[in-house]
Amino acid sequence: MTVNAARALADVRTCFVGIGLPSTAANLARRTVNPGLVLLYESGTIGSKPTRLPLSIGDGELADTADAVVPVPEMFNYWLQAGRIDVGFLGAAQLDRHANINTTVVDRGPGRPQGRLPGAGGAPEIAASCGEVLVVVRHSPRSFVERLDFVTSVGHGSGPGDRRRLGLRGRGPTAVITDLGVLRPDPATAELVLAELHPGVSAEQARAATGWRLRTADAVGTTAAPTAAELRTLRALKAAGTTETTGRTETAETTGRTGTAETTGTTGEHV
Repeated sequence: MTVNAARALADVRTCFVGIGLPSTAANLARRTVNPGLVLLYESGTIGSKPTRLPLSIGDGELADTADAVVPVPEMFNYWLQAGRIDVGFLGAAQLDRHANINTTVVDRGPGRPQGRLPGAGGAPEIAASCGEVLVVVRHSPRSFVERLDFVTSVGHGSGPGDRRRLGLRGRGPTAVITDLGVLRPDPATAELVLAELHPGVSAEQARAATGWRLRTADAVGTTAAPTAAELRTLRALKAAGTTETTGRTETAETTGRTGTAETTGTTGEHV
């Protein structure tokens, strides 16, 4: 899933990146198929080249390695909403047949409170204004639903013409990449159709993992298996983040044992 998502950025100039799976794929793309890819994060970083996977849009690694850091209002008003970014890369908690996204709240059933999700962040504006949108999400009936519990970001609305009617600039989602295959919107209906399967996956598996009656393309393709180089690069990228996090934890524990951290906290000095 991650390798195919990275390959989808091979010919892209600028990419607005979401945290999580999209960030992993975008950073893998910059290390493999597209070294010149310019990564933008909604915290205001332009041209970030993180040496590890960022933990959030506020991770200092993004600013430290960026070509420029601009205020968040400038990022949205001048760069994003003005249509200057080629591709937006998003994740999703729920997705419907027209690639509309929910990352806000889910219905947990009768007698139970609603489940709160991380929220919209910049996703609605990314979905509205980037030239096109790629979505990466794990394929399950829980994620691919007949009806969203809440519409956070508009994909293709209820069908063709909805984006134009709503005044949305970009083309919307052009591919949904999952751990089973790749779905693309039908040009006539804007409904997601199974276009490619990963090696060893069947169309029946994809249908069983989808909450609506999933249609397939006339000729369903098979994605190329990850190469040894792609896997090696991906594993190194993930390992870099694990190593650094472990190092920070060990340092904090050591500092606490020597009393420095405790003293700093009790004297009221700024850390």
